[in-house]
Amino acid sequence: MKVFFTILTMCFVLGSCSKEESTNLEPGQFKGKLVLKGICMNYVIQVVDGDLDASLYEKQWVHPIEQQTFSNVFALESVCSFPKTIEQGDEFIFALADDPENCAVCLAYSPTPNKRISIKVYD
Repeated sequence: MKVFFTILTMCFVLGSCSKEESTNLEPGQFKGKLVLKGICMNYVIQVVDGDLDASLYEKQWVHPIEQQTFSNVFALESVCSFPKTIEQGDEFIFALADDPENCAVCLAYSPTPNKRISIKVYD
């Protein structure tokens, strides 16, 4: 009987462990990561999960100053509505946004990929 409870306990412990929780994305949602937080909202976002059309982002982009290579990235186009609470390295859920934004942004330059996407971030 003691062996039975030991095996049962081990199955419960092993069964409850998982390597990484999978994100349950709704249709039209994607998981992104802010990989570079450049000056004046020159942000670079990496596509981490979801079936985003590959023609919308750069499969590989090399930062021209730091010579660091990033994969599956795009420049943030929707700078007005991007949450200020998201920091470099943070992951978040987003969808494509259709509405163009009109807000004042400083013009200081920080390198970003050529491909830009306007997104809506989910809470």
